Parts: sequence; structure tokens; C-alpha cells
Amino acid sequence: MKSWEDDFTDFDYRKVAKSDQAIREIYRLRFKVYCLECGYENACDYINKMESDEFDSVSTHFSATARSSGNIVGTARIILPSKLGFPALKHFQIDKNLMPAISSGRVGEISRLAISKEYRQRVADEAIHGDNVISLLDAREKRSWRRRYENALVNGLYHSIYAEGLESEFTHFYAVMADGLATLLKRWGLVWKPVGPSIDYHGMRRPYVASIEENMHWFEAETKKISMCSR
Repeated sequence: MKSWEDDFTDFDYRKVAKSDQAIREIYRLRFKVYCLECGYENACDYINKMESDEFDSVSTHFSATARSSGNIVGTARIILPSKLGFPALKHFQIDKNLMPAISSGRVGEISRLAISKEYRQRVADEAIHGDNVISLLDAREKRSWRRRYENALVNGLYHSIYAEGLESEFTHFYAVMADGLATLLKRWGLVWKPVGPSIDYHGMRRPYVASIEENMHWFEAETKKISMCSR
């Protein structure tokens, strides 16, 4: 059976230009996750079955593609500084006493992280079947495999986002997260600081801020791991 270190190499991660045809696949994946699977958005508002909003035009988009199928199975974006502002600051009550000093233009917001349950289950099941061990696994072990692939996708997307943040000379990221994602990132050693209370915004969410410099230990460790896996 494959090891955890192999999981990252099952996917290709890249930045997707807004002129790239793949951007439509990203919007379709977001429709599947945000409208159909989670019900955060009204599916009737998107007759073309592609979820998009006003921030997409001022965002850098990322995709995770399954090497086995060529399908985009995960996505996220960085909302860039613009006149539109940031959702985290517009929709949440921010405690200014908890906010660090951030230079204008050197912060982005991580947003629209989406990994389809259907894709996650399919990819994990294919791996299980491929090792001919499906009959040996109980329901708990199958869930564990699916969680592994989901975690690998989140990890890879966050690594791509941090690399882009460094290239763009950002110092901080905002994000709006559920407690589950915040707990996962903390478990990996990432430092995200809450800066306001939870509200019902695509489910119960809380605003966070992270210093890129404070999380460089994680980025460097993941970069080294990726380099070793790619050999």
C-alpha cells in the first residue's frame, strides 16, 4: 500500500490564468462543491453550472489535477488587493487589537478552497482498488484513505499559494475558515491567528490572519518533501 509521502505525487498543482480554458473547469468544480454538495450558494443562481463572483477578476487561481485522469479535483484562489477589498474584512467583525500591522498592497486573502467529495472518494477508491486490498478495508479505513487524499490536496494547494505569496512579496494572508480547517492547519504547524468571532458565512466561519514569515518553517519543510518525492 502507498505511503503518505506518495500522496502528493498523485496530483499536479499549478497557477491557472484567467484566459486558460481550465478556469471554466475550476468554476464547475466550485459549483459542485459550493452549490450542490455543501449548499453554500443557490444552484439556481448559476444556470451555466459554474460558480463565480466579482472577486475572480482580481484573483490568482490555483488547481490540483489528478494525474490518473487529468481532471481538476481541487482549487483555491488568492484575492489580490483591489478596490473591491477583502471578504474577510467586509463581512466579519474584525478586532483591530488582534490585527498586525500590514502594509497596503502586501496582503492577499486565501479563498474558495474547494475539493469535491465525489472526486476525493473516487481518487481514494481507485488507489485502494489498485492495490487489491479493497476487501481488507473496513469503512473506517476507507474514510481514512479519503481523508488522506483530501489532506494531501489541501497541503499542495496551500504550498502553491505560499509560493505565490513569496513571489508577490506579500507579508500576510487573510482567510475565512471553519474550525475543522483551522485545526488541520494548526496540526501541520501553520500559525493562523483568529481576529474576530465566528458568523454564519458559507457555514460557521471565523476570520484569520497569517504571517508568511512566521510560517516559512512549514513552507521550507514542504518544499524539501516535495523535492524528495519528485526524484
